[in-house]
Amino acid sequence: MIDDVLMDIEERMDKAVGALRTDLMAIRTGRASPALVERIAVEAYGSTMPLNQMATIAVPEPRLLTIRPWDTSTLGSIERAILKSDLGLTPNNDGKIIRLAIPSLTDERRRDLARMVNRRVEEGRVAIRNLRRDGLKDLEALEKNKEISEDDLYRAKEDLQELTDQYVKKLDEIGEQKQAEIMEV
Repeated sequence: MIDDVLMDIEERMDKAVGALRTDLMAIRTGRASPALVERIAVEAYGSTMPLNQMATIAVPEPRLLTIRPWDTSTLGSIERAILKSDLGLTPNNDGKIIRLAIPSLTDERRRDLARMVNRRVEEGRVAIRNLRRDGLKDLEALEKNKEISEDDLYRAKEDLQELTDQYVKKLDEIGEQKQAEIMEV
């Protein structure tokens, strides 16, 4: 029973780490990456869908992204979605393809992005701590229902804290890597 609770919490913590990774991929560094734009929501055909479901995104040069929509009638809506996003990029449209030139980051923008990374990592830490709280509730419920002993509860709490510390450390490492990537000139 304790193992089931710990495995469930560990699985959910893994998902929180994965969510942070994908979230940080969308934060712009000095290089072009399809992850920057693939999750941008585009309104087309009467609904909203991610850009990667409407177009092919390529990186022909280190500082250039090309977006080739499968249906050229969606060029305008893709362009509007990119302009609305917080990327700060201006799309160039030639009627068939959209080009996004990735300018080098200013020092001030690098610091802003580093702060944004810190904020996202902190949100991840909060999510991990909330999962720990959920796990503690589940363990205490098992003890209250006399399914585990008080000693088992304390051992399980220690295991849960170790798990929490391990995942918080992972989040911190991911954040440090992304900050180093952003600060790289």
